[in-house]
Amino acid sequence: MGKKRVIKKGDDKGAQGAASSTRSKRKLDSGILFVEATFNNTKLALADKSGNVVSWSSSGSLGFSGAKKGTPFAAAKVGELLGERAAAMGVKEVSVTVKGVGAGRESAIRAFSTKGIQISSIKDVTPVPHNGPRPPKARRI
Repeated sequence: MGKKRVIKKGDDKGAQGAASSTRSKRKLDSGILFVEATFNNTKLALADKSGNVVSWSSSGSLGFSGAKKGTPFAAAKVGELLGERAAAMGVKEVSVTVKGVGAGRESAIRAFSTKGIQISSIKDVTPVPHNGPRPPKARRI
C-alpha cells in the first residue's frame, strides 16, 4: 500500500503558492488588448508589445454558461477582471484589437478602461470574406 504521508501544521506549502499567484510576476507599461467577441462567448487577452500573452480571461471561464456567455454583461465582467490584472501589472496604456461581431465588443472595452488604463487606439480586424465560398447548386424538385 505504501507509506502514509503526514502533513505538519507548520509545513504548509500550498499557502505560499496561492499567495504568489495573486501578485503579478511581470511589470508592463504598455500592451495590446485582444478582444474576440463571438455570438457565443467573449475572450480577452492582454499581451505585451511584441504579442506575447501575459493574461487572459473569457466569460466562460468566469462561470457564465450557455447563452449568457455572449451577453454584454458577461463581457463587461471579463473586461473588469482583466483591467484589474493589468492595473496590478502596472499597465498605463493599451492598444485594442477587436475581432468578431458579438454583443460584447464595446462593453468589454468600456469595462476595461474603467480601471484607469488609457486606450491609445482601437483596431477592428474582423475577417470579412471578399466573395465567400461557392454557393450550393440550385435545388431540383
